[in-house]
Amino acid sequence: MTPKLRIFSVALVVSLALDWATKTWIVSSLTYADRITVIENFFYITHVRNPGAAFGLFATSPETIRLTFFIGVTLIAIGLIISFYRKLAPGDRLSALALGLILGGAAGNLYDRIVYKEVIDFLHFRLWSGYSWPDFNLADSWIVVGVALLVLELLAAEGEQRVEASEASSTD
Repeated sequence: MTPKLRIFSVALVVSLALDWATKTWIVSSLTYADRITVIENFFYITHVRNPGAAFGLFATSPETIRLTFFIGVTLIAIGLIISFYRKLAPGDRLSALALGLILGGAAGNLYDRIVYKEVIDFLHFRLWSGYSWPDFNLADSWIVVGVALLVLELLAAEGEQRVEASEASSTD
């Protein structure tokens, strides 16, 4: 197994396993709308369900249309992630890690949509002035971290290209 595949596989398996384990714990331990205070006025473990997308988008759409759309979009995204992974250079471990995390998150939320018809969310943060960030789950976190890693890698690569271009033009 290549280092790139090992990193991708470990990221996928660990992120998916942690997502499933936490959601299984939430479903078996908390009834819907229950919450556990972790840090008063800041962080809570909750049991909520999101039939829609981020921030509850499309939550009120008819179930068959909503599920068909979200499952279809997720399957397309999974295909794109695998395609991007296959095009990575053999030594591109950071991108492999990022894509493994994104795929694990996408698969975790896809599982929820298929099994529960909605996504289980349980991380709740109350921010400044009483504003509450919409509840989310580990799958969402893996996707955000994976995308952030890809963006950082792109910015670093762009910076390297600028330095190389600058050095090349100064030697001319």
